Amino acid sequence: MGVKNNNEPDKMKAFKLDLTVDEKEHLKKNKISKNKLADLAVDELCEVLHISNHRAKQLQALIHFQSFASIGPKFAQDLIDMGYYSIDKFKHKQGAELLDEHELFINACTDPCVEDQFRLIVHYANHPGIKKQWWDMTAERKAYRAKYGYPVTRPIK
Repeated sequence: MGVKNNNEPDKMKAFKLDLTVDEKEHLKKNKISKNKLADLAVDELCEVLHISNHRAKQLQALIHFQSFASIGPKFAQDLIDMGYYSIDKFKHKQGAELLDEHELFINACTDPCVEDQFRLIVHYANHPGIKKQWWDMTAERKAYRAKYGYPVTRPIK
C-alpha cells in the first residue's frame, strides 16, 4: 500500500488518533482497523476516510511521530501544530532552538523534559535506527542550558 519512510522504527508501536465519528464510520464501512492506517499513503487515507489531503497528512504525521520511542500523541500533535509533518524536517535543527520556538508558539514555558523530546526527535532524524528515550537527552540539555541559559524572549511562566 503506502510508502514507508526509511526513518521509521522496525516495529510499529501502538499509536493514538483522535478520529471523528465519521472517520470511524468509514473505517468500519471499509473493514479497516485503526492499526492498518499506518500502512496507507496520504491519497489512500483521503479515499478510505473521505477526508481532505490536509487531514490525511495530519493523521499520517501523528502515526509516524508516535512510532518513535518516547513520542506520544500530545507531543506528536505539538510537532504538527508547529508545522512539522516529517521526521526529515528535523535533520538540521537543534533541540534547544525547537523548544524556544515551541514556547514562543504556545506563549508559555514548558517542562524541561519537552526540550529532551525535541532533542530526541532531532536525534532520530539524524541517526535512523539508533533507539533512545527522552531521558537519554537530559544530561545534554542540562549542560547546554547551564552554559547558554534560556533566551530573553522566553515567555514568563
